[in-house]
Amino acid sequence: MQIILLDKVGKLGALGDVVKVKDGYARNYLIPHGLAKRATEANKAEFEARRAELEKAQADKLAAAQAIGAKLEGLTVQIVRKAGMDGRLFGSVSNIDVADALVAQGFDIERGSIRMPDGHLKEVGDKQIDIALHADVVVPITVSVLGEQ
Repeated sequence: MQIILLDKVGKLGALGDVVKVKDGYARNYLIPHGLAKRATEANKAEFEARRAELEKAQADKLAAAQAIGAKLEGLTVQIVRKAGMDGRLFGSVSNIDVADALVAQGFDIERGSIRMPDGHLKEVGDKQIDIALHADVVVPITVSVLGEQ
């Protein structure tokens, strides 16, 4: 299916690109989330009429993400969990726990934007994870997992 991107989508394209994607990806994700429209002549004309407005909105989102990213840069979040004598946790620390800890520190970050490349944290210690605020803004933070007996 041919679509027009209304926002930058990672590994797919930038605002205004006409790309071909699988039908299910377009119908189930891109179009319902407002990231794309079908590439019909009417939609192309409507997009060109609104192009400046969409570019300004995208620039505003990027500036807001960069401002939050500057505040998050180098941040350390501490999370306390029950742990055994060997330092392994009873359970794990997930992106939901990290999002809750960030909210406690005054940052409203969606849990879907927290990237944990090695999966949930299952040991006591410091771990570097990424926060994806925008397609172009990815900020590393440190999560310090402390064990309690």
